[in-house]
Amino acid sequence: MEILVCIKQVPGSNKVEVDPVTGVLKRDGADSKMNPYDLYALEVGMELKEQYGGRLYEAFSMGADEGALVTDRKFGGADVLATSYTLSQGIRRLGKFDLILCGLQTTDGDTAQVGPEVSEMLGIPCVCNVNAIGAVKAGGITVTMEMSEDIEELDVSFPCLLTVQKDIMQPRLPSYKLKQATKDRKITVYTFQDMEDQDEHHYGLNGSATQVQRIFPPTSDKEQRTIEGTSAEAAQQMLALLKQKKFIA
Repeated sequence: MEILVCIKQVPGSNKVEVDPVTGVLKRDGADSKMNPYDLYALEVGMELKEQYGGRLYEAFSMGADEGALVTDRKFGGADVLATSYTLSQGIRRLGKFDLILCGLQTTDGDTAQVGPEVSEMLGIPCVCNVNAIGAVKAGGITVTMEMSEDIEELDVSFPCLLTVQKDIMQPRLPSYKLKQATKDRKITVYTFQDMEDQDEHHYGLNGSATQVQRIFPPTSDKEQRTIEGTSAEAAQQMLALLKQKKFIA
């Protein structure tokens, strides 16, 4: 079974500047980390590999067999549509996979749209909000999907894409021994020139159907008031204020 886990680097903190012209995050020089949601997808891949065999692509220090990086300046500033298209092109370049795993969403976007869009562009089935993995059968896998009001169990045929929730499994810690053993292992890098589609208007800002018009910090509506007087007077003032604000009747 060939398993691909899509992972992304996201800002390591919420203190990231925004480009006032393009409206995208300034990632250069900012601390980064693996998207936390992708850790759960990676753990699912490891569990399936250990239980059913196969090869896993991504994150060497956690047990992946191979890895590839899809990167190019032309891919920068992409919205979910252009990001999904770039990933689908990269996956086609990598080869054919039985199972593609994605985290439910990323902490720097929170759209939860990239996984389903990638599956649509690849023409394969997709199940989102997966919170449990069942048995792997000949030609498919059984999963449990959490809906807004109920839980559904589905049999999905390979090849397919799953987006997994953060409570599906507890991610393992990276192995120091694996890190040392794989420190010289090469990662294949794919750029725009490696993509089958060479139309620059399908990638990055050029290929984005949406663009951020304005980003601004939320306004604060906190009001500070000092109450003076005796304990009884302060209590009466607080009671009147709570009634005025309609916190109590």
